[in-house]
Amino acid sequence: MRFLADMGISPETVVFLSGLGHDAVHLADLGLGRESDPQVLERARAEGRVLLTHDLDFGKLLAASRFQLPSVIVFRLRNMRPDSVNRSLQLVVTRHQQALEQGAIISVTESQIRVRSLPLRGLE
Repeated sequence: MRFLADMGISPETVVFLSGLGHDAVHLADLGLGRESDPQVLERARAEGRVLLTHDLDFGKLLAASRFQLPSVIVFRLRNMRPDSVNRSLQLVVTRHQQALEQGAIISVTESQIRVRSLPLRGLE
């Protein structure tokens, strides 16, 4: 799979994903740390990447866009250290690969993983 890590995600997560054989890049490595959320979302969509973030605004942007892609994984963990994010991410990718490929927004907390298919409806 292909991933784009937002600024709030550690570059260590990109290294972790690359080690698992995924194509992963970080906004900072691309020199795009100051891009707006709509620009980040469009870049992920154009490049066929799953966006990794902890920014809740992407759900609203996806609802407004009515696009089926890109998929977005939103981490809502109390512990956002890379090891915690990476464990959760590996679980999401293993269990929900098909949803990510077809278009989904996935919210991850310590107690649950919530999957909503795209395009989102009823959030406007």
